Amino acid sequence: MSMSTGIVAIATYRPHPGKEEQLKDIVRRHLPTLRAEGLITEMTPLHLQAEDGSILEIFEWASAEAKDAAHRSPAVREVWGVLMEVAEMTALASLAEAAQPFSNFRKLEL
Repeated sequence: MSMSTGIVAIATYRPHPGKEEQLKDIVRRHLPTLRAEGLITEMTPLHLQAEDGSILEIFEWASAEAKDAAHRSPAVREVWGVLMEVAEMTALASLAEAAQPFSNFRKLEL
């Protein structure tokens, strides 16, 4: 098991109308792709869903360099390209739940 880097990412994807299931399918491929490229740790990821349908993906980068290397990986860029066809990446702060001291989301099993 990899040692913790302490660099935990929270990615937020808001699906385009009617693209909710396609987004889930792509998100299922995302972390396995990052892991195959050696870019994330073995930390168990967490997938959550906001009230507006946005999906949050929580995972740990293998290193600060890995975060940057993801942008140069053809395999990762392919997944991101498909993801951007069905959703937009948004800021965590754009979610209504983020305004609450204890933000509650629905857990997804992806």
